[in-house]
Amino acid sequence: MTLRFVVTGTDTNIGKTVFSAALADALGAAYWKPVQSGLEGETDSEAVQRLGRIPPERIVPEAWRLKTPAAPHFAARIDKVRIDPEALSPPSTESPLVIEGAGGVLVPLTEDEVFADVFARWQMPVVICARTGLGTINHTLLSLEALRHRSIPVFGLVFIGDEQADTQQIVANLGNVNCLGRLPRIDPLTPDTLRQAFRVHFDISCFQKGIW
Repeated sequence: MTLRFVVTGTDTNIGKTVFSAALADALGAAYWKPVQSGLEGETDSEAVQRLGRIPPERIVPEAWRLKTPAAPHFAARIDKVRIDPEALSPPSTESPLVIEGAGGVLVPLTEDEVFADVFARWQMPVVICARTGLGTINHTLLSLEALRHRSIPVFGLVFIGDEQADTQQIVANLGNVNCLGRLPRIDPLTPDTLRQAFRVHFDISCFQKGIW
């Protein structure tokens, strides 16, 4: 069976696109961003292609590309586009597949449905990206509850940022979730420095075997 992971976050702008690039690179995976909100500057697909050195043929085109940089339900309204969540179906790929959601698990996709509802239909293992900073305990535990309430399989948790050992431990304990590793701040952020950081801080074999 082809390896497939959904990468989501506890919030927006926490680094899940950078992690997605690193994971796709390490697995030799294809990448898919189902809905892209905001088209000015570099999109998430373009960032993953650049940072992960992903060949263009392994970047699956977005199902919806919205000009407005906002939550998808609002961006679609402004752009006069109707998103049909039922039409979102993970593409078939010969290589492993990394799918990146937008923002957090409860970001609204439409007026009636959030991303977690789509994840529930897919039943693919989810990797949650969380900050190590202040507020992450509450946000991460709530995200875990939202996923488990919908019977979505949680593969594990990835912390992003400077090490906060106590915070990371309490989240793992209270959330009863496996910590897959921590991606530190990377400066400068390049394909080479990202690949090296992933190799140092993660065990790729747990992803390759689908073990958590």
